Amino acid sequence: MKDNLSSAIEESTLLDKLYRFLHKEPAGGILLGLAAALALIIANSPLEVFYNKLIDLPLLIQIGNFSIGKPLLLWVNDGLMAVFFFLIGLELKREFLEGTLSDKRLIVLPALGALGGILLPALIYAALNYDNPDALSGWAVPAATDIAFSLGVLALLRKHLPLSLKILLTSIAIFDDLGAIIIIAIFYTSQLSMLALGIAAICCTILFIFNSRNATHRSFYILIGIIMWAALLKSGVHATLSGIVLAMFIPMTDPGHPDEDHSPLKTLEHDLHDTVSFFILPIFAFCNAGVNLAGAGLETLLHPITLGVTLGLFIGKQIGVFALCWLGIKSGLAKMPQGASWIHIYGISVLCGIGFTMSLFISSLAFENVGAQHFFDARVGTIVGSLLSGLWGYAVLRYSIRNKK
Repeated sequence: MKDNLSSAIEESTLLDKLYRFLHKEPAGGILLGLAAALALIIANSPLEVFYNKLIDLPLLIQIGNFSIGKPLLLWVNDGLMAVFFFLIGLELKREFLEGTLSDKRLIVLPALGALGGILLPALIYAALNYDNPDALSGWAVPAATDIAFSLGVLALLRKHLPLSLKILLTSIAIFDDLGAIIIIAIFYTSQLSMLALGIAAICCTILFIFNSRNATHRSFYILIGIIMWAALLKSGVHATLSGIVLAMFIPMTDPGHPDEDHSPLKTLEHDLHDTVSFFILPIFAFCNAGVNLAGAGLETLLHPITLGVTLGLFIGKQIGVFALCWLGIKSGLAKMPQGASWIHIYGISVLCGIGFTMSLFISSLAFENVGAQHFFDARVGTIVGSLLSGLWGYAVLRYSIRNKK
């Protein structure tokens, strides 16, 4: 009896510890890192053959003559990541309607930082790969920022840093995501199917009607969103964009709800947050970060694609973000965040170089049809550049805390 009681108490304690861990800010970033590390370990072990069989496992969904058949890896990249983009869309809409980005005075600094963080990394990559058209298609890979990882690193020091830095990093990452969405829509779209696009347009019309009539049942929106996702998948426009489009139609308010503060959008965002952070992103990282480094040496690191991504993330991001933030503040267009100093701004700029999830995702689009070797080089560059940015960014912000003391 005592043994059973002790076992129950111990189990309860472990569950409590797990619950507390999952509700800490760095938890999502830590799980993301663990999933990526596990994939790297497996891909460089005798278990690699099973890893490859898993991500290449063919899965088919068929309804009558309509079918979608893809390996598991593409179901994750095209399917689960649509849910991730749906959450990003919800966050974007909320921020622009009533969040930090609803104040025009606070938009300038993160918008400038994001612009610099997109342009300079892309230019560095293009400068190293201008003579190779296939390689050049990956110019947007180092232009991305992983909001989960970067905020996870920042959260390790959150007690000693002003809250304004978290707001700044989040805002830059949101604008960065918006830039990534535009880039994917414009530059990573293949041959278009007008029939599929027409179906997607009908879906948008139905969603507009739902929204204009204040329909708040999420099942209506999700059903039409799934149909739109399938249509975009067949259209040539990347299917993950369906998540962004669907989010734009989710109502911010519910006039018929007894609680005036009830928001369908905020409720859905809250419900999805843990699923995305603790399930979808770790699975994505596990499926995409498994790079077999056997035989990879200095030649691999110095390959133009690898070097372009690495330098773009680690050098281009920090210089681009910091330079335009400095220019904005010095010119009077923007204000220094409350309680922050220039070393804080620099540290945040470095953390923006953690591209990981978004960089891996864009590289999968950029090199989808030009060979596995380019994708391999881009993944190595993403891992190295993100790791350097995370470590250096943490060190800079840690130094700023010690120096302040």
